[in-house]
Amino acid sequence: MFASLGNALKVKELRNKVLFVFAMIAVYRIGAHIPVPGVDVSKFTKLMEGGILGFLDMFAGGALRRFTIFAMSISPYITASIILQLLTVVIPKLEELSRSGPEGRKKIAQYTRYGTVILALIQALGITFWLRNLGAITNPNFFNMFTIIITLTAGTAFLMWLGEQITDKGIGNGISILIFASIVSRFPTAVIDTVYKLMPGSKSSLSILNVLLFLVLALLIVAAVIYIQQGERRIPVQYSRRVVGRRVYGGRNTHIPMKVNQAGVIPVIFASSVLMFPATIFRFLPWDWARTIADALDPSLASFWYLSFYALLIVLFTYFYTAITFNPIEVADNLKKYGGFIPGLRPGRPTTQYLEKVLSRITLSGALFLAAIAIVPYILQAITGIGIRFGGTSLLIVTGVALETMKQIESYLLMRHYEGFLK
Repeated sequence: MFASLGNALKVKELRNKVLFVFAMIAVYRIGAHIPVPGVDVSKFTKLMEGGILGFLDMFAGGALRRFTIFAMSISPYITASIILQLLTVVIPKLEELSRSGPEGRKKIAQYTRYGTVILALIQALGITFWLRNLGAITNPNFFNMFTIIITLTAGTAFLMWLGEQITDKGIGNGISILIFASIVSRFPTAVIDTVYKLMPGSKSSLSILNVLLFLVLALLIVAAVIYIQQGERRIPVQYSRRVVGRRVYGGRNTHIPMKVNQAGVIPVIFASSVLMFPATIFRFLPWDWARTIADALDPSLASFWYLSFYALLIVLFTYFYTAITFNPIEVADNLKKYGGFIPGLRPGRPTTQYLEKVLSRITLSGALFLAAIAIVPYILQAITGIGIRFGGTSLLIVTGVALETMKQIESYLLMRHYEGFLK
């Protein structure tokens, strides 16, 4: 591994990309400690013990607890991306843009930015008025409240820009890497808290057995994620021979790699964001029925309704994102265009139907796996009563993002004829 890391640093282009990513993460972490002016953080911190706000703080990397300029994190961007992708399927104009190459994708990205700013403005408006009702704003006049709203909105817009810069000039998906950095930044604090709870005289019921069980389950989740992420169904493809002049083209055998989990960890991030949005809104409303709905969708309470909706959304988003990233009709047309065929199947519609059937089956396996990995820790905690809050979602996101980034580094190393990380 260390030899492979040395090979990666020898490639100047790759080294610059990796250093750029670390520099952007450093900027993000610095911004996560710059407080929003005019807010009494001590009153706000009392509400952060568990609950939906504590879960939101996981994606913000502690920025929400400290109520800094990045308190809203990148959640509005994720929500805007989900809305735009759903509208792409419904609105023909957007569907046409998505298929019109880089220019069309740039236009959709621009719409996503506009949607992010609008959603961030609405969310910042709601948070600011909620803080005013709590008495957490030192001087709740128009100017101070306007400053808080603009600061929170600008923080989210800056994070969106930061993620896009990482994607363009760095390596990996910028938004996923920012979420990865947010989750990983909480690990040292979690380790220190666990050590304090294990010390003699601590009032916590945590024991060495709890920690060992946590480590074993975490290791199993990491191994399972890597196993499924690497798993693929290889569809054999043959190309017929063509004679052009004195040269013979084709006549070779290859395969179409169809990944078991084509969508990666995107469905988990999307499902978490979709459930957090209504839970946060209903939590701020004064009526009893709204608080009941908020409790049902609160991830820290892990109710039956939350786990059911969470698993269902993960399955739906897995199918949805897979349908976006892998188009059987386009693959079948390309095979037919270049003289390729799947043995035993005619080119065209029969090939498309076969690819759709295989894709549907393996996507179901990947979707059920993601849903199980995300909800099993909550079930185990309820059954065993373990005092540690086992973050299955956190481990799933961290492992998936790290694996995808490693694959991109691997591709750079293979292009330079260096031995990569994955063997």
